[in-house]
Amino acid sequence: MKLFRIFLSVIFISLLGYTLVTISNHGWNLLPIFFGDMKAMTWPGQFNFDFFGFLLLSGLWVSWRNQFTPAGLILGLIAVFGGILFLSAYLFYLTFKTDGDIKKIMLGDARA
Repeated sequence: MKLFRIFLSVIFISLLGYTLVTISNHGWNLLPIFFGDMKAMTWPGQFNFDFFGFLLLSGLWVSWRNQFTPAGLILGLIAVFGGILFLSAYLFYLTFKTDGDIKKIMLGDARA
């Protein structure tokens, strides 16, 4: 679990730094670029479409794990828009909340 936590921390810190530099250079105008690439049917658009599928799956899993409660739906929406920044922090938190029990991390307390 220690290596997993280190991995999550490295991902979070690295992407946070990258994101801050990108925002400072290009602003917050991500969505028109993201969906514009998909509309153009280019390789960047294909990557974005593939990645969007992962974002939706992440949001669905987070909502499901929290049994589609209102809080779970909000967390799922944050997962879709927050990407790995959210998911790495959420999983990091869960590794401590569940004492590293992978069943509880993946399934939630009620299903584990």
